[in-house]
Amino acid sequence: MEIDPFVFRLSIFILSIFIGYYVVWSVTPSLHTPLMSVTNAISSVIIVGAIIAALAGNPGSIFDTANIFGFLAIILAAVNIFGGFLVTQRMLAMYKKKKKDK
Repeated sequence: MEIDPFVFRLSIFILSIFIGYYVVWSVTPSLHTPLMSVTNAISSVIIVGAIIAALAGNPGSIFDTANIFGFLAIILAAVNIFGGFLVTQRMLAMYKKKKKDK
């Protein structure tokens, strides 16, 4: 009996959703900032792959499936990187000592 490749990939995707959920919510606050930095680095690699996907396809047609998904991946990864930097900056600001007023 052979397993359909779509079902196999879908089950891996669903399992990764559950694992990612439990990993993210079990992180202590002291590890949150380094974890966000690693996430930003991974998202930058995703943008490189998304640019390659956006430029792939038939040169005659602009609205190929690969082009649309590549452009969507660029937008989502850019939002993820920008939000990650904002969250990292906010977390680091929590560790700064506040100046006392005179």
